[in-house]
Amino acid sequence: MKIRLTIVSFAIATALTAALAQVPPPTPIPATAPAPAANPAPPQFPVGGTDNISDGDTVIGPDYSTADEMRANPAWATGELHQFVMHAKDSKIYPGRKRKPSYQADTARSPGGRGNAVPGDVQWVDAPYEPRPVWVYIPAGTNPRTPMPVIIVQDGRGYQDQVRRAIDAGIAQKKIPPMVMVALQPGSVPLGARVAEDAQGSQRGYEYDTVNGRYSDFIETEVLPLVSKKYNIIFSKDPEARATLGGSSGAAAAFTMAWFHPERYRRVVIFSPTFVNQQSPVDSANPRGAWEYHATIIPNTPKKSLRIWMQVGERDNRYEDQESTWHNWVMAANRTAAAFKAKGYNYRYVFSKDAGHTDQRVREQTMSAALEYVWQGYKPTGR
Repeated sequence: MKIRLTIVSFAIATALTAALAQVPPPTPIPATAPAPAANPAPPQFPVGGTDNISDGDTVIGPDYSTADEMRANPAWATGELHQFVMHAKDSKIYPGRKRKPSYQADTARSPGGRGNAVPGDVQWVDAPYEPRPVWVYIPAGTNPRTPMPVIIVQDGRGYQDQVRRAIDAGIAQKKIPPMVMVALQPGSVPLGARVAEDAQGSQRGYEYDTVNGRYSDFIETEVLPLVSKKYNIIFSKDPEARATLGGSSGAAAAFTMAWFHPERYRRVVIFSPTFVNQQSPVDSANPRGAWEYHATIIPNTPKKSLRIWMQVGERDNRYEDQESTWHNWVMAANRTAAAFKAKGYNYRYVFSKDAGHTDQRVREQTMSAALEYVWQGYKPTGR
C-alpha cells in the first residue's frame, strides 16, 4: 500500500523555564495506603526562550495550532507506507494474556490503593491476542544496501500518521536523517474480543508498563528481523541511529526500551508518559513500577547516553491525585524531568498548559520539533 503525503515547513516557538524542584529522596513502601496528605500546588514555570532545540524545561499553550511542518507541501518527497500483521502464536516472548475474568484487586492489600497491583496476586490468564498490526514507512530514495536509521513507534495506529508527516518534513528541511518508521500496536485485543484491554492484567500492560528489557528484546528479535526480511531493509546497528516514540504507557515502553538497552536506542520521544505504578505482577526490584524511574532508578544510576524529549499536559491523567497513590501523571513527569536535570541529561521537557492526556492538539504542534530535538548531533557511521 502506498500513501503519498505532502507537508509545509515551519518553526515552532516555545519557551525555556527555570529549574524544576529537586527530586525528593525515595520513601519506603507502606503495607497499606497512607493517610491522605494535602495535594501539592500545580507547578508554575516561568516563560522564556524561542527555539525548538535547546535543552531544559519549556512551557507552551494554552492555545495550540498545527505546525506548518505537519501540513501538506507538494514540494516535499513522500515515501511508501506498508502494513502487515503479527500473530501471537508466532511469538516466543509474547504468546498472549488477558485479564482474569471477574478479578477485583483488594485495595486494602494494595500499596498506594486503587490502581496498584496487589503483591502475590495474578491478574491475568494466558490467552492469544488478535493479529497485531504493524506499519512500516520507508522514505523516498532509500537504498536497500545502506543501513538505515529507524524510529520505533508504540500504539502505532494512533501515532503513525503524525510521525511519518513529521519525518517527511524533517528530511526535506534536512533537520533529521532519512529514517524508517516501524509502528506497531500492542497485543491488546484478546482473541475473539471486541475491545482492547489496558493496564494491569492486560497484554498491553504487560508489554508497556513492565520495567525491564523484555519489550526491547521483542522488538529486536521478532519485529525488526521480520520487517527487514519483508521489505529488504538493513537497519543500522548504531544506537545513535535508533529512536523510540510513544504516548501514555507507550511512552513508558519507549523510554524503557532505551533505558535497559542504550546499546540499541539513544533517542527518545515521549508524550504524557505513564511513569506511574501500573506494573503487574509486582516486581521486588521495582515495586512501584515506572514510578520508580524518578524516585529511585534515574537518581541512583550513572548517567546513560540518552537524548530525551518529554511532554506532559497540565490536566494530564489524575493530575489532582495525592502522591501516595503513585498515579499522578503530572507529578511523575515533573519529577522525572527534575531527575534528568540533576543527572545532566540532554533532555527537553514540554509542559503544556490546559492540555490533557496525549493531547492531539499538542502533538500536532510539537511532533516535528520533537524529532528535530532528539536527532540533533546525529552523524552516519555506515553500520
